[in-house]
Amino acid sequence: MNRKSLIALLLSGVFVSNTYADETNSLKTVHWKIDQLTLDANEGCAIGDVDGDGKPDVVAGRNWYPAPDFKPRPLRTIEDWNGYVESNGDFLMDVNGDGRIDVVAGSFIPTEVAWYENPGSEGLRLGQTWKRHLFVDTKASQNEAQLMEDLDGDGLKEWVVNSWNKENPMIVWRFIKSDPTGTGKAIYRLEQALIGKSGNQHGMGVGDINNDGRADILIGSGWYEQPSENPWGQTWKFHPDWNIQGSIPMLVRDIDHDGKNDVLVGAGHDYGLFWWRQIAPTSEGSLQFDKRMIDKDFSQPHALALADLDGDGVDELISGKRYFAHNGGDPGGKDMPEINAYKLVNGEFQKSKIEQGHVGIGLQIATGDLNGDKRIDVAVSGKSGTFILFNVP
Repeated sequence: MNRKSLIALLLSGVFVSNTYADETNSLKTVHWKIDQLTLDANEGCAIGDVDGDGKPDVVAGRNWYPAPDFKPRPLRTIEDWNGYVESNGDFLMDVNGDGRIDVVAGSFIPTEVAWYENPGSEGLRLGQTWKRHLFVDTKASQNEAQLMEDLDGDGLKEWVVNSWNKENPMIVWRFIKSDPTGTGKAIYRLEQALIGKSGNQHGMGVGDINNDGRADILIGSGWYEQPSENPWGQTWKFHPDWNIQGSIPMLVRDIDHDGKNDVLVGAGHDYGLFWWRQIAPTSEGSLQFDKRMIDKDFSQPHALALADLDGDGVDELISGKRYFAHNGGDPGGKDMPEINAYKLVNGEFQKSKIEQGHVGIGLQIATGDLNGDKRIDVAVSGKSGTFILFNVP
C-alpha cells in the first residue's frame, strides 16, 4: 500500500473502531480496539483531566479530546513546517494555579516555549482556543524534543531540551515557583541551567544510570552525571560511553533486577530497538553494556513508553514506527506504520503486535485508563493520525 492509499483509507473511516488481536502474541489477555481521532501531522500527545470531570482526556496538538466520546475540541493553532506540525510535544501542568490543566509546548525551529491557558468550563463549552502565554525565548533552535522530569527531587519538574545539533549546549530549564501576579498569570518562571557548554545529540533520557541515587541525563552520545551537590551551579561531568541517534525518551530501568539500571533505546531514524543490559564497569570505571537487540523488523522507534498492559504488575515496553519521520527519507521511512508491545519472558523480550498498517507513533506515547475499565490504554499522535488504542478483554 502506498502513502496515498493509506491516507485515503484513513480518511474513509473504514479502520475506525476495528478490533485487532495477534493470536500468536505473548500478551494473550490483551486485545485492541482502535479509534482514530483525527488526521494531521501533529506528533505530540498527553493524557490528563482537562475539563475537571474526573475522567482523563487526550491532548494532541491543535485539539483536545474529552472523554467519553473523544471528539475533537479546539485548543491551539500551530503552523505547518516542511511536512511537520511546528510542535514537538505536549506537556500538562497547572501553570497559573487555578486548578485546571494547562499545556506547555515548544517547537522544532522556533525558539519560544509557551503555555496555553485552559479557558475554564465556559470557554471549553464554547470551543474557545486557549490563550497563548510566552514562558521564555530560549534563543535556541534545532530542538528535537523535550522531557519534563524532576531531576533534583524537589517536587518540581524541569524542562529538558534535546537538540539534534551536536554543537548546541545541553540546557535544562527549571520551573521556579514565584508569587502570582494576578488572575491568569503564571505562578512559575523558567530559569536556565547550563549542563554542558557543547555536547548534545539526537536522543535523550532521564534516570539514575550509575546507580548513585541521583537522576542523570542521557543523550545520543553519552550521559551527563548529576553532581552530588549544587547541580544547578555548575556543569555536569560528561561520559561518552555510547554513540547512537537515539530515541526520546531513552528509558532507564533495572530490567533484570540485578541492582544495575539498564537502558531501553531505539534507533530514532534507523532500524533497531535495543535493551542495553548494564554489566560490570571497565577497570577505569566507565559504564559497560551488553547491547541486546529487541526488534529490528521496523525502523524509526523514535518514542518509547512503559506500562502494565496485562495487569500482572509488570510493565511492558511500547514502541513502534514513527511514520514518515524525515518525510520518508530514513531507512525504511516509507514502510507502513506499526505499533507493538514487548513483554519480558525468561530474560527475552517477546513481541506482540498492537496494530500494523495504519497506526504509527510520533514523538510521544501516552498511556492511561481512558474508559474506566481498569485497563491501560494507549494514545499516539503521528503523521498517520491521532489514535486511541483501547485495551479490551
